[in-house]
Formats: sequence, structure tokens, C-alpha cells
Amino acid sequence: MVKKIDSIAVNYIDAGDGDVVVLLHGWGANITLYAGIIQVLSRNHRVIAFDMPGFGKTPEPPEPWCVDDYADFVIKFLASFELRRFSVVVHSFGGRVLFKLNARENLPFVIDKAVLIDSAGILPKKSFRQRVSLRCYKIARAVMSTRALHFLYPDAVDNMRRRRGSADYNNATPTMRATLVKVVNEDLEPLIHLLKCPTLLIWGDQDTATPLSDGRRMEELIPDAGLVICEGAGHFSFAEQAPKVHGALASFFAS
Repeated sequence: MVKKIDSIAVNYIDAGDGDVVVLLHGWGANITLYAGIIQVLSRNHRVIAFDMPGFGKTPEPPEPWCVDDYADFVIKFLASFELRRFSVVVHSFGGRVLFKLNARENLPFVIDKAVLIDSAGILPKKSFRQRVSLRCYKIARAVMSTRALHFLYPDAVDNMRRRRGSADYNNATPTMRATLVKVVNEDLEPLIHLLKCPTLLIWGDQDTATPLSDGRRMEELIPDAGLVICEGAGHFSFAEQAPKVHGALASFFAS
């Protein structure tokens, strides 16, 4: 299904019946990746899941967005359903959006429960070596961007970016690359304690993108939170250990 919000045609799924659960996906993902979760939850709930702008079948935003822009967009999208209360399941980048959204005053809805799967939001501290490396990269980029050197070595800066950039960064369009830079450089830890609803944290203990230490920190910060650890799973624990995650979801929403 498609719904237009601010001239952006949003691809979404609206499945099942009952209390509403909204799914916010991770960076670089789309709703098809969460088919298992949607299938499990839609047995007893109405599940609304959508590709956020720039992912899946939803066009990218007209300009680089920050997390606040995505939060604004999600609020508008959900308002189109006239929802008054619902629960949320978020993965990775979806957690960033939730923390921003939840911190807003006078929201037109109430969040009953939240499930955070390998959620992003805590800014990792850079080591001394990483800080030096970043500084050297910025200096080299500035030097190679000068007119004379750019004329002699037109691909130098792009090659440097590709070598240094993550797969998400290198595979993105220019707009989404700039969006990613805005997103990952914001520390949302000061907002996490504002999530007051019952919260289930699900984490892969081998997650290198958002390490288990982030999950433990969120468990400390969120007043009513419990942590389920998926041993041997990485950043996509919901796919790597689907039976365990599906069981935890079913139990959490049935309680």
C-alpha cells in the first residue's frame, strides 16, 4: 500500500487486527526484512510497518535529513491513521527515531509498550587513535580538495571517502550519505530515560554496530526495562535467532 505524506509516497503494510503495533526499521533496511516479526505480531495485533524516506520503496527525502526530520515525518504518517495509542517495535536506526519522537511535548498519541532490538542512540566514544585518524583524514581531504590538486587527481577525495566510509555510507546516494552523517553524529543518550513505558530490549551479544554494552546502558536508563540477550547473534538478532525473538515478542505483548 502507498500513502502520500508531504508529497512523499510511503510504502507501508497494515496487517492484522487488534491493538496497534508500529514497526520502525533500521538504517539501510526495509519492511520486507521484518516479515517474520510482522507475521508473528499480526496474529493478535494490527501491525503498521512502513519504509521510511530513503529506504525500500519509499523515495528519499528532498534534502539531507537529521533524526528530528524523521521524527517529524513519523508523527505525520501516524497521524494519518488517527491513532491515539499504540506500541512500537524498533530496530537500530528506528530506535533513534523513537527516542527523538518520545521526547516531544504534546504528542497526539500514547506509546503503551516498546521493544528495542539492537537499538542505536548511544554515541560511541572514539579512541585516541580514532581521533587522530579522523583529524588526518580531514586535513588530507581539505588538501586534496584544493583546485590544483583536484585538477590533477579528480578522484582522490572520492577514493579516500570510499576507503574510510562504511558499507552503508559507500552504498548510499549523496543525499542519504549526508543524512547518515547527521544521524550517526548525534548522541541521544540524554533522551533515553524519557521512555517511561514498559520496554523490552533484545540484543545480540556479538553485535558490533550497537554493542551489547549499549543495551545494558539502555536497561539502566529506561525505568521499566528488561533485557533479552541472543547469544551468538549480531546486529540483526531478530533474523539470526528468529524463534527466540518471536517468542520474546509474543510473551511481552501478551502480558
